[in-house]
Amino acid sequence: MRTSLFQEAAEIVDREYASDLSLDDIARRVASSRRQLQRAYAEIGETTFRDHLTRVRMQKAAEMLSTRALTVREVAHRVGYRQPAQFAKAFRRYQGVAPSDFRAGGRPETTPARPAQARRFEPRPAYRAA
Repeated sequence: MRTSLFQEAAEIVDREYASDLSLDDIARRVASSRRQLQRAYAEIGETTFRDHLTRVRMQKAAEMLSTRALTVREVAHRVGYRQPAQFAKAFRRYQGVAPSDFRAGGRPETTPARPAQARRFEPRPAYRAA
């Protein structure tokens, strides 16, 4: 059951990452409680809702910065940030480089502060008690 909760929630985040999404909103939409969805994220996705949303937004932002002639402000708004400065801070934390430097082809000198966010989310095999 938690696998399907996580998958449904992840699909919503992937489709609507630019919206003002909240854990409560997603839980309501997948007919679950907030706590059950938190558990699904922790056990199946090995992350949190907030980290998952940020990862999706940062990946989409990186795509936009590298393939489109959009300003950093436009990219920030398209991935769901109201304040470009808040977006730039989150992007720098996630990618290890400022959005404008990323666009210019700059790569981080060190690994991002939270490299676990960059890994793919694949459901873990079900645990069976003996």
